[in-house]
Amino acid sequence: MEIGTVLPQLEIGHDPETLADYARRVESSGYEHVLAYDHVLGVNPDREGWDGPYDYESTFHEPLTTYSYLAGQTEALTFMTGILVLPQRQTALVAKQAAQLDRFTDGRFRMGVGVGWNEPEYVALGEDFSRRGQRIEEQVEVLRSLWTDDLVEFDGDFHEIPDAGIRPLPVQQPIPLWMGGMAEPVKRRVARLADGWLPQFQPGDDAEAHLADLAEYAEEAGRDPDDIGLAGRMYAVPDEEDEWIERAQAWRELGADYLSITTMYQGLEGAEHTAHLERVAEVLTETGLL
Repeated sequence: MEIGTVLPQLEIGHDPETLADYARRVESSGYEHVLAYDHVLGVNPDREGWDGPYDYESTFHEPLTTYSYLAGQTEALTFMTGILVLPQRQTALVAKQAAQLDRFTDGRFRMGVGVGWNEPEYVALGEDFSRRGQRIEEQVEVLRSLWTDDLVEFDGDFHEIPDAGIRPLPVQQPIPLWMGGMAEPVKRRVARLADGWLPQFQPGDDAEAHLADLAEYAEEAGRDPDDIGLAGRMYAVPDEEDEWIERAQAWRELGADYLSITTMYQGLEGAEHTAHLERVAEVLTETGLL
């Protein structure tokens, strides 16, 4: 099981050098990847009917451009989106940006995507929130074609590509596409289309039942469930070393391929996140987990 970190973008601040120092130090501590999730816009929380967890004051570093910067600060660290809200973005442009990032990282990129939940964000970006599920399924097909074929001809419900292609093509052809989410339609979509799954459960939270569902749906789709990767997340509460070990071990026993450790919501600021992750790395290394 590969262990990495969740970029603490809500709390790490805006300074590029702090971000670069974070990436360099987590890499030198033995972590193998960084995961970041995505919001383009934050709304006014005083708007009628709003109950979302983020608003216009929440800092989200745009994943693809941030990773392009951090790629030049690191040597082996892998970068993953978990998730990029794909249906609110232009598919061909995402294909181009992701291919460029894959080149910059020499293939050290995995793209986790999902449909999201923030309808005002869709409105502002000019996309249809109500059809996001159908759109993402077609987007997966389009992305993989653009990443592997010199020229693409495509005529679908949401895309028309008139015999065109991108350059440069990515190192990975295609870039691994993972999906996040827990709803029943999402699990079925993961089983049919995704290289891996980014669920929101923790070991013990009906995890085995969810994984059994995924296996059943994969077999119905004619796929081997073992071909679908699993990526988990865990919080690292300060001074709870035994809990870090227990949680990481539980994910490994569950069969996770990747585990991302998050330090947000623990009262840390800026570079304190990096120092805390260095301590977590020491503990996990001593136990053979990292």
